[in-house]
Amino acid sequence: MAKKSYFVTGTDTGVGKTMVSAAILHAARAMRKRTLAMKPIASGCERTSEGLRNEDALILQNAISEPLAYELVNPVALEPAIAPHVAAEQAGRHITVDRLVGFCRGLQVRPADLLLVEGAGGWRVPLNDRETYAEFPRQLDMPVILVVSLRLGCINHALLTAEAIRNDGLMLAGWVANRTEPEPEPMSCEQDTLNYLVNHMASPCLGILPWLEHSRPEMLANYLNIDSLFEK
Repeated sequence: MAKKSYFVTGTDTGVGKTMVSAAILHAARAMRKRTLAMKPIASGCERTSEGLRNEDALILQNAISEPLAYELVNPVALEPAIAPHVAAEQAGRHITVDRLVGFCRGLQVRPADLLLVEGAGGWRVPLNDRETYAEFPRQLDMPVILVVSLRLGCINHALLTAEAIRNDGLMLAGWVANRTEPEPEPMSCEQDTLNYLVNHMASPCLGILPWLEHSRPEMLANYLNIDSLFEK
């Protein structure tokens, strides 16, 4: 059974959840940890000879130490590159939290030291007319890792998301600051922003990732300190 399981969310879409998740997986492998990962829902999939495939899910599949079939990494693959609940509706499918939880429990029983589950978009992304993605980690009582994109407005987005996570009864296990803009043009007053977040997030900063033109998860892993994820 997976000893530690975490849900990875972001302050918004496009903040680098997949690269951060894959970097965490590589950092864990460097610690000789057995790792698993899944992205339960992925929209924007491409048709291949093997079926629908999502680039982010493939990155996670390549980053884990334990072999998993693609369908276990990404059980709900949707073609349109739009919000998951809209993509599912267009595909004539109905996504429920209970179904996603069932997929995840199937992985949790496998032997591993770490299971990462990457969400979609931000904390309140809808799955259907009644449920949001936040209900998924709630049902599993899964601690959360938050990815914060270092750009204008990120303090507000990070603090509001952290507040929502805690109000939903879950632990914010840590957060990662991710530079999503080219290094020649970093956000204005970046260090002041980082200092404020470190002092007010009330959870450990697991790392501050640089923007790299040809970034790979194994490179970004060097900027992380994930020891706290394995503490009892």
